[in-house]
Parts: sequence; structure tokens; C-alpha cells
Amino acid sequence: MAQYKGAASEAGRAMQLMKKREKEREQLEQLKQKIAEDNMVKSNIDKKFSAHYDAVEAELKSSTVGLVTLNDMKAKQEALVKEREKQLAKKEQSKELQLKLEKQKEKKRKEEQKRKIASLSFNPDEEEEEEEEEEEEEDDDTDDDDDKNYEEDLDFSSRLSFFKF
Repeated sequence: MAQYKGAASEAGRAMQLMKKREKEREQLEQLKQKIAEDNMVKSNIDKKFSAHYDAVEAELKSSTVGLVTLNDMKAKQEALVKEREKQLAKKEQSKELQLKLEKQKEKKRKEEQKRKIASLSFNPDEEEEEEEEEEEEEDDDTDDDDDKNYEEDLDFSSRLSFFKF
């Protein structure tokens, strides 16, 4: 709050008004949240009163006209149930196929990203490793000559691995 330059009683009144406004803001936020929750509940209520739709039953009703024998009715019903199961199986297979394709795309994208990083003249991960190695070298000032030769051999072997024979 900006500095108020006036009578002390006016400053106290201003503070009271500020506190009152803050309480009103909090109440308004709570009211907004309550209204949003009520709207969510009301939007879900229409699902409770929706009619149950059974595709097999609807198809059976539309395909049968007039009087039908019990055997014919059971045969049609079994055929429709099998057809519905096939449709559900096809949907499941298509979902699985889609998931596999998404996984393959993700894998290809990651490999492409790794390839791009590898093709760079520098590797961000290598820089971190180099910094860690430099810190270790600073900490270990009392290395033996054998250790230095070993590091040189490793460096030389890594250079050789670059040239594939």
C-alpha cells in the first residue's frame, strides 16, 4: 500500500477498508469456485436420464417384422451378437494398432533426436562430463605417471574408435 499522509484516524479507516476489500475478494473467489462445481454437477445430470441404447437390440427389432418363430428369432439374435462382437474386436485391434504406431513414431522421433545430437560438433552431455573430469583432475593433483599414461591410452583408443577399420 502506498504511504498515506494524513490523519491517523483516516489511516486506520483506510486499513479497515483494505481488509474489508480483501475479505470480499476471498468470498468472491469462493463463490466462483462453488458455482463452477455446481455447473459441473449439473452438466453431468443429463447423463443419468439418457436412454440406454443397445445396438444389437435395435438391429434385431428393425430386422424382424411380424410373427417370427422362436428358432428364427434366436438365430437372428445370435448372428447379430456375433457381428457386434466382430465389430468390437476390430475396434480393439485398430486401437492396439494405433498405439503400436504411436510407439513406433515416438521411438523413431527419439532416435532421430539422438542422431541429430550425435551429429553435432559438440554434445551437451559431453560438456558436463568434461567439466566433471576437470573438477576431478583439480582435486587429484597427486596422480602417478602411470595414471596419466593410462588416461592418454584411453584418449588414444577413443580416437582410434573414431576411425573404423
